[in-house]
Amino acid sequence: MTAGIAFEETMQGDFALGETAPERGAAAGRRDGTRLAMHAEVTIDDLAAFLADPDHAGALGGRVDFPPLGMDLAATGGVFRLFSAAGDDGLGRRMVYELAFAADGTPYYLAGEKRVRDDPGPDLWRDTTTLYTRLHRGTDADGEVVGAGILELGVPQLTALLGTLRATGDGDARTLATFGGFFFGELWSLYAPLARGGRP
Repeated sequence: MTAGIAFEETMQGDFALGETAPERGAAAGRRDGTRLAMHAEVTIDDLAAFLADPDHAGALGGRVDFPPLGMDLAATGGVFRLFSAAGDDGLGRRMVYELAFAADGTPYYLAGEKRVRDDPGPDLWRDTTTLYTRLHRGTDADGEVVGAGILELGVPQLTALLGTLRATGDGDARTLATFGGFFFGELWSLYAPLARGGRP
């Protein structure tokens, strides 16, 4: 067996049908009182392969709560990418969370990304906890966008996430330490230059 990790993460926020831009969807959801929650289950079966992969891809499962479509909607598949490259300048990264699910027999695909980039100001917390999300009709992100919004990871949810982090397969405490070193090392490479008054 290989050494891997798994953890669970819940993000939720204002979300609305009929919008295609996350910012507008969040505003409409806030106005109308509609919210969406993604209860994500991240699985990285082979941590060594994950670290060697430029996209740092893992598997995503879980469920979706969105009252206009239904509650506890089970995922049928999903994609997770951590710190994959974004932008031509090489300075940005993306955290990708995508879940396929069905509601009343209709397939949907929830596609979200955290935009991790060192912009002026204290943006590390916002970047790593804010998921800009679109809801597609169909089985992938090529389908028509039928809703949008912004999901967030709050302090209670972050605390809960850390409590679910565990080694899988042949993994042990060293596996968790390796993953932690990678995660915080990537953040350091992205954000430390501005903290020191410079840019990469």
